Amino acid sequence: MSDEATQQLRAEISQWMADHLCGRFEPLRFRGNAGDGDALPELRKEWERELASGGWTCPGWPGEWGGRALSVAEQVAFQEEYGRAGGPGRMGHIGEGLLGPTLIAFGTQEQKERFLPGIRAGSEFWCQGYSEPSAGSDLANVRTRARRDPETGDWLVHGQKVWTSLAHVSDWIFVLARCEEGTVGRNGLIFLLMPLDQPGIEIRPIRQISGGAEFNSTFFDGARARAEHVVGAPGEGWKIAMALLGFERGISTLGQQMAFAQELELVCQIARENGAAQSSRTRQRIARAWVGLRAMRYLAMRVLAEDTRPEALRERLGYKFHWSNWHRDLGKLAMDVLGADAGIVSDDPRYERLRQLFLYSRADTIYGGSNEIQLNLIAEQGLGMPREPRGNLT
Repeated sequence: MSDEATQQLRAEISQWMADHLCGRFEPLRFRGNAGDGDALPELRKEWERELASGGWTCPGWPGEWGGRALSVAEQVAFQEEYGRAGGPGRMGHIGEGLLGPTLIAFGTQEQKERFLPGIRAGSEFWCQGYSEPSAGSDLANVRTRARRDPETGDWLVHGQKVWTSLAHVSDWIFVLARCEEGTVGRNGLIFLLMPLDQPGIEIRPIRQISGGAEFNSTFFDGARARAEHVVGAPGEGWKIAMALLGFERGISTLGQQMAFAQELELVCQIARENGAAQSSRTRQRIARAWVGLRAMRYLAMRVLAEDTRPEALRERLGYKFHWSNWHRDLGKLAMDVLGADAGIVSDDPRYERLRQLFLYSRADTIYGGSNEIQLNLIAEQGLGMPREPRGNLT
């Protein structure tokens, strides 16, 4: 796509957002991102349907499944303009960005026909059933069990998932479970699609330090996944789960970076207003944050370029480590810029936004693979260093 065509697309997206993110949707501007994920959920679901009416859900999907088949460059343009306009955190992100591409790649025709239209239309919402109390970053240690019902061929699930984002406002969950007795690690796993509104599923909120409760513990006590709702074959769950995680670190990260840029600009605004910018030390930290954000965008574009060289692999492995630490440090900078006002309730909503940034960004270096796990991946897969000794998973 030419630069001129890309600019025309950006102008189209910007105008659409200006025309639609207003009126009853005005309260959604800049809401619903990480740390604010449980804000205004019903209105955000309406917004998903508004996006769908304009053809802006699933823009990278093939036209066969209701997408626009946008190129990588075009999808980058959409994500950046959406974030620049203050587009709210997407209630449909997990379905659109994670499950949808996974079903397009690995699902049966029947699964695609059943689930993709609801994701595209903003009428069905998904959450992710991966982490467990004993299997967070060490995902291969999952213990949730799935056993086949001999009468129906369905799968009955027992166990617990934790940190289940937005489970309380979702319709479906995809679950990684152990389907073969006696297996450990990556073997004997299954990838299941399960409705949440059924007997045998209980969802309990996890209250965060920021006051929100966008995460949940999800308990399964004989809950049922129909036989035709297995993605891949029983035993292939690890392959499907890893493919899905590959989609997770894709183009949507560019929209995340736009939110980061807005947070940095907010820090700069307040630093100029309250005099914090007069400190050379503070100015140096702001400059480093700006440089780190530009490097982050460069890294993301390199990842999306699908470069197969060894050094490109190392860059991909380091991307999550870079952005999570950058965002955590931005939260520290925000508190230092606020100074004593950081601990005082204020009528200025900008102050609250920066406090939420600080509180939530502490989790960035944990979810999606902790810093320690990320460093192991960089060392072992990127640099070829010996594997760290592992304990017995049994």
